[in-house]
Amino acid sequence: LKRKLPPRWPPLAAALMVAVRGRGAPLIAALLALRIAFAGLPAFQVLRPAARLHGAQPASRRMQTSTALRASSAREWLEQEGYEVKEEASTGGSGWSSFKVIKTNQGDFFVKGSNRPAADMFEGEALGLRALGAAGGVRVPKVLHYGDTGSRSSIIIMEKLDLGGRLDMTEFGRAMARMHLAEPSMPEAKEGKFGFAVHNTIGGTPQMNDWDDDWPRFFRDQRIGYQVRRAGRTSLSDIWKRVLDKTDNLRTLFEDGPVRPSVLHGDLWSGNYAGSPEGAVIFDPAVYYGHHEAEWGMSWCASFSGSFWTGYREVIPEAPLFKKRRPLYEAYHIINHYNLFGGGYLSQAERLLEELL
Repeated sequence: LKRKLPPRWPPLAAALMVAVRGRGAPLIAALLALRIAFAGLPAFQVLRPAARLHGAQPASRRMQTSTALRASSAREWLEQEGYEVKEEASTGGSGWSSFKVIKTNQGDFFVKGSNRPAADMFEGEALGLRALGAAGGVRVPKVLHYGDTGSRSSIIIMEKLDLGGRLDMTEFGRAMARMHLAEPSMPEAKEGKFGFAVHNTIGGTPQMNDWDDDWPRFFRDQRIGYQVRRAGRTSLSDIWKRVLDKTDNLRTLFEDGPVRPSVLHGDLWSGNYAGSPEGAVIFDPAVYYGHHEAEWGMSWCASFSGSFWTGYREVIPEAPLFKKRRPLYEAYHIINHYNLFGGGYLSQAERLLEELL
């Protein structure tokens, strides 16, 4: 189906198939995928442009998959690394990249290509998947390589996973909790700081990730505060200022205990997870280290069942102020949707912030 449809239609088709499979919220999933498709943002393979932060190691050192010669294509890189390419086929694309599957004597690989440099297009996604994989708990695609293939083009090569089938939501919930409790792989997060090695994006919006050891300040300045400033709406700004005054710059929302950095997928809705023979798989992340509850800011369109929450709470019990904080984390994503799509998301964001007053 994806090979026959125009590039921006596969996300909608995929969302409709999700609905047919009974994973819930069919109307929300379909409408959200439709909006993303026509905005040029891929729903199931969202790309995460990134800007390298000060002090971050070069990509080739971090991933340890570079070759001495710059490959002009994914096929060339695989052949340089000793793979025998048997077949390659285009599987569509998005407004930002093309997709293909390459079959080799050592397995099948999913490839994205772009006409932008790897540092802008694929570094954030590659490092994010690596951080999620290091935490364990939930399966993620392994990244073989990302890099430039020319002065204005780049690729990322990942293992191709067999997605589909019934997902055990209870075990998925437990797996997410184990991932959130895992020891961070990045030294800054181990030291108690929030952020990530590179800036990335949430949808098409820049997501800042400068390291900060103060979670309320990080979320105030680099998450909602940034989105509110980007929206440029006086009514939203006024409510946000009242929230900050009421909560002592968000600090009273976190009086029930300390916050430790957990690795977060960052954009976990129903289009970014699936079942597989190996269990739950998550992909297309907007990764950073933050409060584990921030993971649920997209739960309004994630189709998490009661059994999912049962599994999650078996491992991480609900905190006393969880329900009070929840509108804060949802507001971040709703304001971002307003910044991307406009419309009724503005009033919805204002109502969420008013719940914090």
